[in-house]
Amino acid sequence: MESIDLEMIDVFKALANETRVKILKLLKEPEVHFGCENTKFPEAKPSEVGVCVGQITEKIDMNQSTMSQYLALMAKAGLLIPTRLGKWTYYRRNEEKIQQISQYISQDM
Repeated sequence: MESIDLEMIDVFKALANETRVKILKLLKEPEVHFGCENTKFPEAKPSEVGVCVGQITEKIDMNQSTMSQYLALMAKAGLLIPTRLGKWTYYRRNEEKIQQISQYISQDM
């Protein structure tokens, strides 16, 4: 198996959960779903640094521990980019990786 195939297996595992797919959909338009400002760091725009774990947890209505595991798994697969600001972690979509996945599916599968 090619190395890209092994990498894609992690991506598909991360996407094999309805809640994780919903998170990706919500983060596609963070200002629409989470507002235009970060409450802790007003200078950090959601489209640039992402959305705080707490905001995502509240929107999805899930406990923080499970949400943190989901987000870490998605970041490990390359779907999300974490950014640490103070004691909070913000997540945004990795659009470059998502484009690679789309190309892989259309060309290699």
